[in-house]
Amino acid sequence: MIQRIQTIYLFIAFVVTGILPFFIPLWTMKDGSDYYFMQDQFYVIILGLSTTLSVLSIVSYKKRQNQFVIGRLNIILNLILLGLFVYRSLNLSGETQVVSEKGIGMFLPILTIVLLVLANKAIKKDEDLVKSVDRLR
Repeated sequence: MIQRIQTIYLFIAFVVTGILPFFIPLWTMKDGSDYYFMQDQFYVIILGLSTTLSVLSIVSYKKRQNQFVIGRLNIILNLILLGLFVYRSLNLSGETQVVSEKGIGMFLPILTIVLLVLANKAIKKDEDLVKSVDRLR
């Protein structure tokens, strides 16, 4: 389980979606206060679901096909989250009355998507290896 590279990728994706948003703000308000994902219920739901899917994918290491499908669902979920962040940043372009500066937290879904794609690539590689061994038997 832990010796497989996709588990490492999935664990890092878990850290990026489950732990880092608590410490990295999405943007900074005009008054200097940071805006975290917890201040919007929709962001909490999507990031919580993405974190849950990452953990579920790590735990289902014996069923590679299910792990691959869960990874794909997680990628779609993070694309939706990225779309929401892009929409929000385009609506709040430049200095507005509320938002002063966009934060690096808006780029966390991109990092998560890259990690999930790498994990799915490794899962597919393992599945192909198992199929080739089954063919030899």
